Amino acid sequence: MAQHVFHLNAHWPGGRNATGTIETQNLKTKVSIPPEMDGPGIGTNPDEMLLGAAATCYIITLAAMIERSKIDKINLTMESEGYVDVTNGVITYQKIIHRPVVTIKHDPSKDISTLLQKLATKAEHSCMISRALKGNVEIEAILTIKNG
Repeated sequence: MAQHVFHLNAHWPGGRNATGTIETQNLKTKVSIPPEMDGPGIGTNPDEMLLGAAATCYIITLAAMIERSKIDKINLTMESEGYVDVTNGVITYQKIIHRPVVTIKHDPSKDISTLLQKLATKAEHSCMISRALKGNVEIEAILTIKNG
């Protein structure tokens, strides 16, 4: 069994509407509460970071699955959305929707389209961040296939 440990240092000098910093091996940024939640909106925020973790894990997992399936892709892009509900002062991260777009070299046959749809779903179930959120945040993937 291999275990990997990741480190993050955080600094938060003030109260609710202050600005802090986080630093990892490859990331250093300011953080604060987003303006949508009456914060200063400086740097990133936990909502964007959770969305970023889910999106990057998903797109890397999908790319690896496409590669293993030997599908000749030209490009893979994606937009993701995170939905956060605030009801009676309780903040709940409800849903993430990934919208990957796969561009392949030729017109997609029905077999390739079906396989890509299966991979898009499988990647969502296989990504470690999706698995960590399972049961708490709904995650959906809506695939678009283009020919190049």
